[in-house]
Amino acid sequence: MEITAFTKSTQVAPRKVRLVADVIRKQNIEDALASLEVLKKRGSGVLEKTLRSAIANAVSRNVEKESLFIKSIDVSDGPAYKRYHPSTRGRIHPYKKRTSHIRIILSDGKEGAKNGTKS
Repeated sequence: MEITAFTKSTQVAPRKVRLVADVIRKQNIEDALASLEVLKKRGSGVLEKTLRSAIANAVSRNVEKESLFIKSIDVSDGPAYKRYHPSTRGRIHPYKKRTSHIRIILSDGKEGAKNGTKS
């Protein structure tokens, strides 16, 4: 069974979140949470919150927490806030504050019969 959790438009750049996501990808839950607590990167807090949300979703569906592992983590670009930095001679320099969308898919390793198909 697959359980998903989303975090949308979080104000951490996707590049920073992907650095942390690459570390915890394909780990079981306990190892991933331990890694996120130790890492001192900006994206680790957001990923930890999303991972705990996915675990809570799984527990509410009566899935054993010990059997869960991270199947995939997708980090995509969200909307960018356009801001300006004042410069000399009345000019401005534009920049973007980037946001990211995070999707974590957990799996327990048990594949359910989908759409009534038999193997």
